[in-house]
Amino acid sequence: MTTSRDIMKEVAPKLAELSGDLLFGDIWERPQLSKRDRSLIIVAVLTALYRTDQLRGHIGRALDNGVTKEEIGEIITQMAFYAGWPTAANAVRVAKEVYDERG
Repeated sequence: MTTSRDIMKEVAPKLAELSGDLLFGDIWERPQLSKRDRSLIIVAVLTALYRTDQLRGHIGRALDNGVTKEEIGEIITQMAFYAGWPTAANAVRVAKEVYDERG
């Protein structure tokens, strides 16, 4: 199975390096915000921006970081009023797919 990270390494190796070292190696590890808080922010932003491919992975990361399904539902609901109903409706579908994949 080819992962998004593998594809990035093949197509844009420097971007893969920056993502691993800077974004996930530095930014996500800064102590000023917990990983849980960062996940809440990222799920909201990716929902608002309609970035479904990235949202899928970050919903999984959010669950791993202690964000509950109920909290993800609340994020999506709030985004409906700030980013638009279709955006939120799409995020609901993405979240359901992630939940189903995880069992």
